[in-house]
Amino acid sequence: MGTEPTRAYLDPSLTGNNLLVGANFASAGVGILNDTGIQFLNIIRIAQQLEYFQQYQTRVSRLIGSAGTRRLVNEALVLITLGGNDFVNNYYLVPFSARSRQFSLPDYVRYILSEYRKVLRRLYELGTRRVLVTGTGPMGCVPGELARRSRTGECDVELQRAGALYNPQLIQMVNGLNSEIGSDVFIAANTMQMSFDFIFNPQAYGFVTSKIACCGQGPYNGIGLCTPLSNLCPNRDLYGFWDAFHPSEKANRIIAQRLFTGDDKYMTPMNLSTILALDTKT
Repeated sequence: MGTEPTRAYLDPSLTGNNLLVGANFASAGVGILNDTGIQFLNIIRIAQQLEYFQQYQTRVSRLIGSAGTRRLVNEALVLITLGGNDFVNNYYLVPFSARSRQFSLPDYVRYILSEYRKVLRRLYELGTRRVLVTGTGPMGCVPGELARRSRTGECDVELQRAGALYNPQLIQMVNGLNSEIGSDVFIAANTMQMSFDFIFNPQAYGFVTSKIACCGQGPYNGIGLCTPLSNLCPNRDLYGFWDAFHPSEKANRIIAQRLFTGDDKYMTPMNLSTILALDTKT
């Protein structure tokens, strides 16, 4: 987009005019639910992130006043990604997890989406008017899950079932929120479908594989983290996945292109290019 990258909110250099660029409140490993990611230390849960966002606005208002801050936030593009960890690092973290004993999968999907709706509604109350909401990635097809669950290299059926339930209902929830508000504030991005394009037809996108990670160890290079001791591919641009869970830079560029120009197979109710064109006129 040609904009300056946002800094982490807790970065000490995020002061003065740097605040006006925006901020990144995200924390790896968190979910919609507070009990997601309990195995990680020092993660910033979503409720705390929202508090930091409110605190950020107070700091900005000291620079440009409350009206200027309100306009800055209203005109900002916000990206939020939640949901995947609520499956991988909660419901399916261990066999017979607490949440899987509490909920059937369809009921769990409905529950986390009802909680997610509260998060998005709070973002709206805090002044956001353009929010890109991504669905889950291809949870059952990442090298980390292939290493744990697949004998033949096929995507894990159960995790794919979770995504197939969650993502369409996320779009429905986003559409319902927009109808309630009376404006297309929330934009749903079907990142699972975007990823399927190169996962199921890697050669069409210039990849030699979408199953084996560029960096890792064990089956499919899907075990553990990418460390100096890991296997490392000679050319990361030939791999759909960088490590056990994350797409490579080239794959992320494919996903980003879908965000910008994708049709309603990928983006609901509009793509990012349309948003930018509309907001330039107003």
